[in-house]
Amino acid sequence: MTTQLQSAREGTITEQLRYVAEQEQSAEGLIRDEVAAGRVVIPANRLHIRTNLEPIGIGRKLRTKVNANIGASSVKSTISDEKRKLKAALTAGADTVMDLSTGCDLDRMRESLLAECPVPFGTVPIYQVIENRGVEEVDCKVILKVIETQAKQGVDFFTIHAGVLKEHLSLVGQRVGGIVSRGGALLAKWMLYHNKQNPMYEMFDDLCELMSDYDICFSLGDALRPGCIADATDQAQIAELRTLGELTGRAQEKGCQVMVEGPGHVPFDQIKYNMEIQQQICRDAPFYVLGPVVTDIAPGYDHITSAIGGTAAAYYGASFLCYVTPREHLGLPDVEDVRAGVIATRIAAHAADVARGLKGAADRDKRLSAARANLDWKIHLAESIDPERAESMHLQACKEMGSTIIPDADYCSMCGRDWCSVRINREIKKALF
Repeated sequence: MTTQLQSAREGTITEQLRYVAEQEQSAEGLIRDEVAAGRVVIPANRLHIRTNLEPIGIGRKLRTKVNANIGASSVKSTISDEKRKLKAALTAGADTVMDLSTGCDLDRMRESLLAECPVPFGTVPIYQVIENRGVEEVDCKVILKVIETQAKQGVDFFTIHAGVLKEHLSLVGQRVGGIVSRGGALLAKWMLYHNKQNPMYEMFDDLCELMSDYDICFSLGDALRPGCIADATDQAQIAELRTLGELTGRAQEKGCQVMVEGPGHVPFDQIKYNMEIQQQICRDAPFYVLGPVVTDIAPGYDHITSAIGGTAAAYYGASFLCYVTPREHLGLPDVEDVRAGVIATRIAAHAADVARGLKGAADRDKRLSAARANLDWKIHLAESIDPERAESMHLQACKEMGSTIIPDADYCSMCGRDWCSVRINREIKKALF
């Protein structure tokens, strides 16, 4: 069987590609050409397709997509907790979900979540590799066995930290934050313990063969992403990125779909350069960024610091934003953190799509603005990115005005009737036109 990339190169319009074109309101031929060029990926494990997957496309000519990370830790959460987070992420509009669980029955957790996940589902296999065997006992056979187990469960994309090499580790010595990627830190520890090259890099051809069998998309992980703005765009990050560029080409030549992961914590003024250099080095493969977080001083509000960076990243070149929750750097997110993270990142993605002139991106803004100008509360609330929260806040305002329902009033509690510019504007328009 051919992968989405191989099918596109042959000129074939797959059922999944046709579905993506319909969702994006785009021509099938355009999507096919972008997939064939490696500029768009459609993460769709053949086995997930057979159950409940609704495919999406990720790439610059498409709407910017948003990922939500969920998953238990060794000290908190259960399968039922993670199911609630999954539901919250999907309800809030996440385009994909990743399970980053550790410290539990990982196969059972993954199976339970996939059964209820209609969007592309990702994992970081090295977590389970280390969980099962520890750094000392890990070898290539162990890694392949875990990855194949996850592939057979229907995982659509894997974060594979194959770009961090043994020779890169000396470059992190001057960093403030060191190696903040869990996968990167685990592999660095493995390389130092065994005094060998990164096994993911050494066995990359074998990984390509396995992933092409299931048509699983590579998400080439940035093990040396900066974990604070002081470390952004340093030698270690760029050295790894160049290896990721090499691996992108190798994977695509073998028919595998590839996206590339990026930073991280990046000062606002460095975001444009980071997006552009990735496109140059990695053949325009879709860029998947965590944030980026633009300042380190806002624990508790990092969904905001990342949304600021996310808008710039998506404007300058990223195709895929990984959310950051308010609890980032502080603890495992709960259901409300997941919801807040998804909404903040969707706002960032949408703002970028509007700014870059993506066809149809501003249509919803115009509908909401027209409703706002007409004091049509029903449409105003329905078109908002989080209707439930918007309606709750407005209902509270209505109660302050003495009503227990959302009224058909020509003002709100912000200004009151006499000072309401929207109401006054309607009077002006009626007088003039």
